[in-house]
Formats: sequence, structure tokens, C-alpha cells
Amino acid sequence: MDGSYADGKMLAQVADGIGTITFNQPDKHNAMSVAMWDGLGAILDSFAAHHDVRVVVLTGAGWKAFVSGADISEFDAKRADADAQREYDRLTTGGREKLAAFPKPVIACIRGWCLGGGLGIAMQADLRIAGADAMFGIPAAKLGIAYGPGMTQTLMSLVGPAHARMMLYTARRIDAAEAVRIGLVNQVVPVKELETTVHGVARTIAQNAPRSVAAAKLITGQLLPGAARDRDAMARAVAACFDSQDYREGRRAFADKRPPRFEGR
Repeated sequence: MDGSYADGKMLAQVADGIGTITFNQPDKHNAMSVAMWDGLGAILDSFAAHHDVRVVVLTGAGWKAFVSGADISEFDAKRADADAQREYDRLTTGGREKLAAFPKPVIACIRGWCLGGGLGIAMQADLRIAGADAMFGIPAAKLGIAYGPGMTQTLMSLVGPAHARMMLYTARRIDAAEAVRIGLVNQVVPVKELETTVHGVARTIAQNAPRSVAAAKLITGQLLPGAARDRDAMARAVAACFDSQDYREGRRAFADKRPPRFEGR
């Protein structure tokens, strides 16, 4: 399962039920190129199909950035005007859609810069845990561009319209303390504790019943404001849990006073 994609700029690793995706372009603060979006999509496909992967962690190589945004060196060639932007969107849509629709929990482990499209990636994760050195922002207004309704709606669902407008209108950067205060991230920890904290949360999720976690992800996502609601899908997810071997294992483990051993069946 371990491997590299996009000429080594995207890395994948699996251990103990946790799939780790590393954005690996530290010389450019892990800025996302079109090829990296393709690599991200390929890794997500692999992790989605891998039964042993129960949770995914997103992280950036080095200590300076999670993802600092889009690779600006590609702007002249691939984002020079509205037509070029539409083509850029077409080229990167696959990776974006696969991240948005990924069926397993995703945790963003954030150090340093988390800006623009990088913040967009982090916001698509289910959980965001940041080191105290993290910095967040959407610099679109300083570049003369704008983000579409998808990313804007996600931002508003996390921080509310007032904080979203402040971030978008001013294009200013905020630190980790401000990010946790407004609800942009779930938790901020000292940098030296970041990896341990993230992997502790990931291990806890990986040890829980996969069908229960998947149902929780599906239902919480569908109940977000503005989301399309498929009540039949939600009902099926709940029923699948009650009909599962894991539910029977959970009951037995509770009666036996031992930790359950869930298999996702």
C-alpha cells in the first residue's frame, strides 16, 4: 500500500489501520500542483478500497507548511484568465470530488502555513488538529481571484458568515489560537505534541466499529445546512449497523468486560 505519486510529491503509507497522505513539496511549502491533485485522487481511491484503512491522516512534509495553497508557478500557464481557470478546475475536480466524497474519516494534521486551497483541503477533512505554529488564511482578495460557492459554503459552515466574511474580505492571516476560537479547527496543541495527538485520535477512531463511524460521517454530512439529504441512505446506514457482526461483537465485549474487536462486518 505504501507508495509515491506525482513524481514523489504525494506519498501514501498505511500502518495500524491509519492511512497517511503526505503533501511532499516542502521546497514550495507543499503548494498543490495539478499533478498532485491527480496523485491525491489516486491515493484516496486506493485507501477507499483498502479494508484495513479505517481512518486517513493528511499532513505536509517538513515543518513550514501543511499546504500553502495552489502552486503559483502554474498560474500563468494554467490560470491566466477565466477560460484557463475553468480548465484548471476541470483538471483538479477529480481529486477535489474524491476528497469531498471520501467515505472514511479524514484528519488534517496542520503545521505552519495552511492557506488558500490548502485551507480548502483542510476544511474538507472531518477533523482539524493544529500545532500552535499554524497560520491560516484565504489570500484570494490579494491575488485578484475569488473562490466559488463550494469552498465558501464549507468555510461558512465551520465559522459562520461573520467570520467567513472577515477572512475573505480582509485576506488576513489568523493564528492557531484565533482559528480554534472561531471553530476553524477542532484542537490546537504544542508543536511537539501534534503528531502524537493526531495519531492518538486516529487510533481511537480506527479501533471503533467502522460501520458506526461511516454512518456517523454520512449522517453528519447530510445534516449540514444546505446539504442534499438522502433519508433512505441514512436509514440504510443505521440499519446496517444493527445488522452487523460488529454490533454482536460489541454486545459480547460489553458483557465480557473486554475491549471489542471490530472487523467492519
